[in-house]
Amino acid sequence: MIRIMHKILIKGNHAVVEGGIQAGCMAYYGYPITPQNEITAYMAKRMGEEGRVFIQSESEIAAINMVFGSSLTGARTMTSSSSPGISLKQEGISYMAGCELPGVIVNVQRGGPGLGNISGAQGDYFQSTRGGGHGDYRTIVLAPYSVQEMFDFTIKAFDLADKYRIPVILHTDGYLGQMYEPVLVKELKSDRKTKKDWILDGCKDRKPRMIRSLLMDEGELEEHNWKLNKLYDKIKMKEASCQTCFTEDAVVAIVSYGTSARICESAVNILRGKGIKACLIRPTTLWPFPEKTISTIAKKVKNFLVVEMSLGQMVEDVKLAVNGMSRVHFYGSPGGGIPETKVVVKKVKEIIK
Repeated sequence: MIRIMHKILIKGNHAVVEGGIQAGCMAYYGYPITPQNEITAYMAKRMGEEGRVFIQSESEIAAINMVFGSSLTGARTMTSSSSPGISLKQEGISYMAGCELPGVIVNVQRGGPGLGNISGAQGDYFQSTRGGGHGDYRTIVLAPYSVQEMFDFTIKAFDLADKYRIPVILHTDGYLGQMYEPVLVKELKSDRKTKKDWILDGCKDRKPRMIRSLLMDEGELEEHNWKLNKLYDKIKMKEASCQTCFTEDAVVAIVSYGTSARICESAVNILRGKGIKACLIRPTTLWPFPEKTISTIAKKVKNFLVVEMSLGQMVEDVKLAVNGMSRVHFYGSPGGGIPETKVVVKKVKEIIK
């Protein structure tokens, strides 16, 4: 594999597209909604240039079912939308999970509930990390906090989807989607194809295969669910990840992800400058959640502050990971609001009094 690298100034939504191109995405299906429209528009241009498949579907429901169909053939495929549109895709995502089909779903979150507004938000955490649709299933959920990670994590999403035969969600937001930052683009001179001995590509020279999620024989569906559960346990063991800083001597830990983590990063630096030993824990996988790392830190840090652009969703996973060893506090900004650095600093000072 030859890797060519160059740096460009690019918008977050466009970085997702370039990441998908580099990952070998062969088919993209989308439908317009703000604040992710640039993904669909830029995909139309780039997929055409690469001689790959782009379709603006008639609805979000159609788009996810097109992803389902392309994945059956072994093609790397993706779709994207913003919060209400992702809600419409949930049945299709459940079908993909039931059929063990890989695919990438990008959620550039906006404020809610309902139609809400077009500002960035983090109110879809429960939807992404709890499956979102019907039945017992999970999706891997990646949480970038920079435009560089919008690019890198899109590539990672495709690799994880194929590795585990599972839908992967890139859980980002409108602020990151619209943000411009320098990105080191890695041009991977490889077709990135993985051997897939389960795909439906015609059975002229082999026995027929079947991929389905309708399992009606007695005990058949239960057996299938236990099989999926074993896969999810493996993913939890191997793929949970987070970034930490200043954990060695911390007296208070701030836990945040995505855009919120950028604000908290500044707050930690301010607090450190004032002699207050704060640290930052930034989950990069929301599922599997990095509970072991947080649990380990909770053995010596007795106060946690969770900061989210929501009324409080990830805070529940932090409380489960801490398991009573530390006090867990919360600061949120719902409906498209952005947490303020000065408020994070103030909250920490109040906690350690």
